Amino acid sequence: MTTDHLDRWNAYEASAEAMIPIIGRLYRQKGVTILLHSRSLVNKSVISILRTHRFVRQIEGEELSVEQTLPFLEALATLDLGPCKIDLGRLVLNYRADARGLSIPEFTAAMLADITGGNKAESRGPRDVVLYGFGRIGRLVARLLIEKTGSGNGLNLRAVVVRKGGEGDLVKRASLLRRDSVHGQFDGTIKVDTGNDTITANGSVIKFIYSDDPATIDYTEFGIDEAILIDNTGRWRDRAGLAQHLRPGIAKVLLTAPGKGDVPNIVHGVNHRGLDRSERIVSCASCTTNAIVPPLKAMDDEFGIVRGHVETVHSFTNDQNLLDNFHKADRRGRSAPFNLVITETGAASAVAKAMPDFKAKITGNSIRVPTPDVSIAILNLQLERETTRAEVLEYLRQASLSGPLSRNLDYTAATDVVSTDFIGSRAASIVDANATIVDGDTAILYLWYDNEFGYSCQVVRTVQYISGIEYPTYPLLGDPAAAALTASV
Repeated sequence: MTTDHLDRWNAYEASAEAMIPIIGRLYRQKGVTILLHSRSLVNKSVISILRTHRFVRQIEGEELSVEQTLPFLEALATLDLGPCKIDLGRLVLNYRADARGLSIPEFTAAMLADITGGNKAESRGPRDVVLYGFGRIGRLVARLLIEKTGSGNGLNLRAVVVRKGGEGDLVKRASLLRRDSVHGQFDGTIKVDTGNDTITANGSVIKFIYSDDPATIDYTEFGIDEAILIDNTGRWRDRAGLAQHLRPGIAKVLLTAPGKGDVPNIVHGVNHRGLDRSERIVSCASCTTNAIVPPLKAMDDEFGIVRGHVETVHSFTNDQNLLDNFHKADRRGRSAPFNLVITETGAASAVAKAMPDFKAKITGNSIRVPTPDVSIAILNLQLERETTRAEVLEYLRQASLSGPLSRNLDYTAATDVVSTDFIGSRAASIVDANATIVDGDTAILYLWYDNEFGYSCQVVRTVQYISGIEYPTYPLLGDPAAAALTASV
């Protein structure tokens, strides 16, 4: 029996190993991103691919085997595809529901006829990106952009703007990109050229521009054109301040902090599709806003929300002091590693900007705690109708697996998870099923979120959208051939 299990595992590993070069060629040569129920398989290891297949138990009640998905991937490799995203999970479920008796290659070709051959999409990239600032969020966004460079037809990190930090500045910044105490080592190689002020990461040459005044930079001097600039310093948060970045070579500015005044606050998955494409200055709001708005949207759509309160238990940040010292805020001057620190959160008030049709009043507060990363938001909601815990959990589980929030909202039914289990999570927030409380018209949700990496993923998703290079996922959920999918999941 033990030998049977080992033989089976070795067969799974062999199938996963066979998938890796196909996934790589599709991504680098054609710009095709392979997903499995919204989770990317690009640049993943054998074990990661197998783990993602095991995740499908949440959808079908049983593990999806790599031996079942490999034939569909092999069929995709024969098609004349353009840039797009293709979800193997959707393909498999649609195939099982199809009654035409087609072979897997025939079905796959028929299912994707609208995006192959003469119908395939043309590449909309590359699109230059500039990072203004290279702190916690800046370096994680850099990692994500480098990871997604692919064939060079997507987002292309061209430059980073920083203040000169003294002797050895570039080497030290490269070291901070290479090694991170929370998120581990950079996945790849990094070379430093101090003579040209460049860092080459996995083949991407990134120019470091030293400046303390955005109004003095001409980005076209560095061959940068129509770029999206990501300001992760938080130094300017209103339109007038951020407009300083609109220099030669910069087409749009995106802020990684809540915007003030009339600056649109975007939470990807909730209101990004309503953004005016001509808008040149955009905010990605805060990590906590991104964590609470997707589940608020989901709950309001299904149950209606009368009012609510959010309490965030938030890891400390660089804004706080290591030891007691002067700080412009009253409590944040107290030592972050030694204390629980009550502080304000603007996330509750930011909900109205992201969801203007949302009428319920949301209040909020925050407690900073002595952990370096991952936070939890506790949403206490009064609903418009009574419901049950089982109904709420099943609804949120489905929302995390399919539909418009599947890239932003995740779900865990594990009974033993703690904060460190969510370091590196790419979701905006993760519903903790076992902590959820429902009593009549009251629902209390516990939402984990990696306030650094998960938020950085939301930033990159927003950049992809405003750059015009975010491609739809096929098969489309609205396709007639996919009608059985909703019933299946």
